[in-house]
Amino acid sequence: MAKEVQTIGVLTSGGDAPGMNAAIRAVVRQGLARGKKVKGIKRGYAGLLQGEIIDMEAKGVSDTIQRGGTILQTARCSEFRTPEGQALGAEVCRKHGIDGIIVIGGDGSFKGAQKLAALGVNTVAIPGTIDLDIACTEYTIGFDTAVNTAMDAIDKVRDTSTSHERCSIIEVMGRGAGYIALWCGIANGAEDILLPEKYDYDEQKLVNNIIANRKRGKKHHIIINAEGIGHSASMAKRIEAATGLETRATILGHMQRGGSPTCKDRVYASTMGAYAVDLLCEGKSNRVVGYRHGDFVDFDIDEALAMQKQLPEYQFQVCRNLSV
Repeated sequence: MAKEVQTIGVLTSGGDAPGMNAAIRAVVRQGLARGKKVKGIKRGYAGLLQGEIIDMEAKGVSDTIQRGGTILQTARCSEFRTPEGQALGAEVCRKHGIDGIIVIGGDGSFKGAQKLAALGVNTVAIPGTIDLDIACTEYTIGFDTAVNTAMDAIDKVRDTSTSHERCSIIEVMGRGAGYIALWCGIANGAEDILLPEKYDYDEQKLVNNIIANRKRGKKHHIIINAEGIGHSASMAKRIEAATGLETRATILGHMQRGGSPTCKDRVYASTMGAYAVDLLCEGKSNRVVGYRHGDFVDFDIDEALAMQKQLPEYQFQVCRNLSV
C-alpha cells in the first residue's frame, strides 16, 4: 500500500464536461477538511509539464459548482504520452511537494494517471466525459447534462421539422461511443439513430424508412447521427435527392459540452471528488472512482482500462421498436 499523501494536486484533462467544477470544488474542500494541502494544476498534463500550479483554498472554489467547463482549464498533451514527458511530470510533482494527484477526465487521462502511479506519485482518477464510454462505471461526469442539452435542442428542431414537413439529420457528439445518440433516440422519439457501434452505412434503408413513414402520414422524420458517423450535411443532400423531401442537417457540436450542470452531475461529481480524496488519505493509489449498482466504488486503473464497454442491446432494440 502506498503512503498517505500530504499535498494533493488536481487537474482536468481532455475534453471538458459539465460537472468538472463540482468535482474540483469537492476535492479542494474535502482535502482541506482532511488536513491536506491542495494545489490546482492548470491545463491538464500540459500545465503540469509547464509547472502551472496554484494553491487552492475553500474560498477560491466558491460559486463554481453551477458553472460549466472547468475553472482549471484543460488541454490535450502529446508530450505526456512519451516516457520523457511522464518522467518530467513526476519530477514536477516532487518539486512542488505533490505526492498525490486526482485526475478528472476520460480513459486517455487515466493512462496518464497510470504512468504517474508507476513513477511513485499516488493517483486517483475520476471519470469526466460526456460520452459515458468508461467501462468500469455506469456514470461519467457530464453525460447527464450533455444528453439533456442535446434532447432539448432536438425537441426544438422537431418543432420546425414538423412545420415544414422535413427530414432532419441532427448530429450529436460521440466519436467512438453512441450513448448520447441512443439516449436521445429514445427520449426524442427519433425515427432513426446512427451509432458507431451499429451503423452498417446502408443509406438505402434510411431512404426506404423515410418513404414508408411518409406514406403512413408522418409529417417529419428525425435522424439522430452520432459524430463518429458524421458527414451529416452530405448525407442530407443524398437523402433529399433520393426521397424528394426537403432534408436539413443540424450539427449540435460543442454546445453539448457547455452549460450549467444538472443536479445529478453536481451531486455525483461532488461525491466522486470527495471519494477520491478519501482514497488518497487511505494511502491508496492507481485507482479509478466509479458508480455501479447504486454505489460509489473504486477499481485498479489497470483493471479499469482493460474492461470493454458494450452498447446496451436491449435499449437499442427499444429505440427501434418505439420509433415505428
